[in-house]
Amino acid sequence: MKMMRAMLLALLPITMAALWFFRLPALWLLIVSVAAAVASEALWQFALKRPIKIKDLSAVVTGLLFGLSLSPSLPLYIAAIGASFAIIVGKQLFGGFGKNLFNPALLGRLFIVLAFPGTMRPWLTPVDLMTSATPLQIHRAGGAVASLVDLFTGHVPGSIGETSVLALVISFIWLAQQKFANWRIPVGSMAVVAALAIVVGQDPLFHLLSGSLLLGAFFMATDPVTSPRTQTGRWIFGVLIGGGIMAMRFFSPLPEGTTFAILGLNAAVPLINRYTAPKKKPAPAKNAVPEKAGS
Repeated sequence: MKMMRAMLLALLPITMAALWFFRLPALWLLIVSVAAAVASEALWQFALKRPIKIKDLSAVVTGLLFGLSLSPSLPLYIAAIGASFAIIVGKQLFGGFGKNLFNPALLGRLFIVLAFPGTMRPWLTPVDLMTSATPLQIHRAGGAVASLVDLFTGHVPGSIGETSVLALVISFIWLAQQKFANWRIPVGSMAVVAALAIVVGQDPLFHLLSGSLLLGAFFMATDPVTSPRTQTGRWIFGVLIGGGIMAMRFFSPLPEGTTFAILGLNAAVPLINRYTAPKKKPAPAKNAVPEKAGS
């Protein structure tokens, strides 16, 4: 529960930025997402006659992260369905908190993208909530790059929790200082994203500050349940996520690939843990006779 409380505190700046930029649509999305996540977890545990554990706040954190990853124009009933899917399929079917293979919030987001195609559109501009394309969509269409100041502050269309880089950085620094998130994963991801952008002659800062890279790298990829246990594994995990994101941005019909990259690498975590775990030294034989000095 201590970690969940820390996560909620860490997400507070992002939540406040989302409410400032996207107003009532953001408020309702977050309320519905959290309520659906908590209710679905309680109902599932009640139906299976298991102890109801919503007081551990893990469902609240999942619902909040899921809500922050949504477009402000998404219908509320789809947000409720996605949050319920995140909890039941993403967590409870694996055995509950601490046993899931995939990040539940991202799995819920992927579900609504696939099950309800097109419902994330239209994207809306902050404050005035006018229909607009996201910076990555504009860049894909014609190569135009959004203002770095707007990207940093959050004055761009996008998911309600991904637009303000300032809020994301403040939140992650606090979470990392509390040692609830490992900095190696996002640093590895960001380094690869910047390097690949430079290689193809594009602006690395634009790629770092746009899209859902930072929201995903800071808060989904660092989930201790679904990320590697070793420091070497975390570097590998972060590097591969960064490569996956840029592969999607360069070669796929979609302008963004953070969800796919993180979930795909979640599946590889057991393998990464296996090959990066420290090798155990063989125990000495119980009846071994020590060699004499000088023999």
